[in-house]
Amino acid sequence: MNLQSLPVAVIGAGPVGLAAAAHLLERGETPIVFEKGSAIGANIRDWQHVRMFSPWEFTVDTASVRLLVAHGWQMPQADLLPTGGDLVDLYLQPLSELPQLKPYIHLNAQVVAITRHNVDKMKDAGRTIAPFVLHVVYGDGTEKLLEARAVIDASGTWHNPNPLGAGGLPALGEQKHAAHIYYGIPDVVNQYRPRYANKRVLVVGSGHSAINALLELVRLQESAPDTMIYWAMRSTNLQRVYGGGDNDGLAARGSLGTRIKNAVAAGKVEIIAPFYIQALRTVENSLSVESNTPDGGVSLVVDEIIAATGARPELNMLRELRLELDSSLESTRELAPMIDPNIHSCGTVRPHGEAELRHPEKDFYIVGMKSYGRAPTFLLATGYEQVRSVVAALVGDMEAARDVQLCLPETGVCSTDFADGEGAACCGTPSSVTPLISLTDIVLK
Repeated sequence: MNLQSLPVAVIGAGPVGLAAAAHLLERGETPIVFEKGSAIGANIRDWQHVRMFSPWEFTVDTASVRLLVAHGWQMPQADLLPTGGDLVDLYLQPLSELPQLKPYIHLNAQVVAITRHNVDKMKDAGRTIAPFVLHVVYGDGTEKLLEARAVIDASGTWHNPNPLGAGGLPALGEQKHAAHIYYGIPDVVNQYRPRYANKRVLVVGSGHSAINALLELVRLQESAPDTMIYWAMRSTNLQRVYGGGDNDGLAARGSLGTRIKNAVAAGKVEIIAPFYIQALRTVENSLSVESNTPDGGVSLVVDEIIAATGARPELNMLRELRLELDSSLESTRELAPMIDPNIHSCGTVRPHGEAELRHPEKDFYIVGMKSYGRAPTFLLATGYEQVRSVVAALVGDMEAARDVQLCLPETGVCSTDFADGEGAACCGTPSSVTPLISLTDIVLK
């Protein structure tokens, strides 16, 4: 079989996955896109009610825009802030429906494992010339083994949230009480109003997702005044959590920190910190959330919990591939020191591409949020540049693959949902090194 005649498999039909497909098409390659969800941008639809604090001009990919414009698409006003729903409806959905791209997208198609044709992880002989084999399970239960010459994993991490436990493991009783835990940013004002109105609600986490959830609850509190809002985090550095306020490089992002700071000062939100969740237990018809703190054990009784503690990569489907992962971040070893949240924050992650994303498994790449493993500093524009570089390498244009550049003037944004539930709000003037934009940093309408 001619390996080069096979398609390049792309896992995930979100912004970065579709961008990868667009770049492949532009380079004369055939993509095949597998999306686990039933719709384009399935992960984003979970937070479609939330407004991003990065404007349209920084949330689109160049190759994707070129495809769209060729079919008469008009870019939304560049300086407006899209919601997650806007991003899907006005950009991703039209992109996915283009005649060049639509035939290659498969929805309700979950890739559950990847290997090489007749070559398991232990075997060296013939490995690099054997096609990849993807085990795909479709929504109707049908299973197929499909071959590809290369694989780009852009499946993200949103579907694999971190647990509540302070040590990175689920808290005792977390699974048992899962019906009272929402992982992410629920639409508490509309869709989930009955669940949260006039209830005792605990939000866990100190990143922007947690702040978004808190501000949604504050809005709910205006019409449901008996709603009690608790905010639990391990950090006690509130200045870091609140961010730069008026000095922030993006006004909407600075406003986010200022608004939650004011809500706390007004007594609308009660902070509980440091708080290290160990167990959840039933108390009458409520939950007792138990914490082990430096001063001894404490507990809080609530009705509902919103877990905004970040996410981590799902690696089980990659067990038959040869990966080289950093021992702490679970990114590639080359990338890890560039994105380590113990060192880096907004604007300090340098541009990177195919060279830093390379694994021992030839022609396999993890891109987008998943490429950062447990690190929170992923930037949407970085994901676009990653796939541009990776695709260039796959077609043999190593000069273009090495020429990694990111220049988005006056902007520096990163995700602040630390993988262990901690977070650091970004503040101050954006770095001149990498002024970038983030998909995961979002601000409420």
